Amino acid sequence: EKEIWNREKLSLQKSLKQADAELSKLRAELRSEAFLRELGSDSENAVLRRIYGKYLRAESFRKALIYQKKYLLLLLGGFQECEEATLALIARMGGQPSYTDLEIITHRSKGFTRFRSAVRVSIAISR
Repeated sequence: EKEIWNREKLSLQKSLKQADAELSKLRAELRSEAFLRELGSDSENAVLRRIYGKYLRAESFRKALIYQKKYLLLLLGGFQECEEATLALIARMGGQPSYTDLEIITHRSKGFTRFRSAVRVSIAISR
């Protein structure tokens, strides 16, 4: 009976050692998974920070383009007013062109000038 008890004791001790080894292995695996999860969250934060930085940069460029567009439109409006004032001054001075020249300039000038202005603005905006 003592021999049976000793065998049972040895088998139980052996299974206890195996369970302890398995437990330590699982704990080490759990620690490594937790460490990898922490590293993953740090890298995710870095990715999010990088994406947010790109967003802020793009937003800054967008605002700068809006400002440039408003400035160019204001500048073009100023040129148009200056041109109208110059033509009025020339008309007052009595240097009016002949009727045919005035008609050609007037008809071509508005459409053509608008087209040129629009093209120049679009080129400036695209740059």
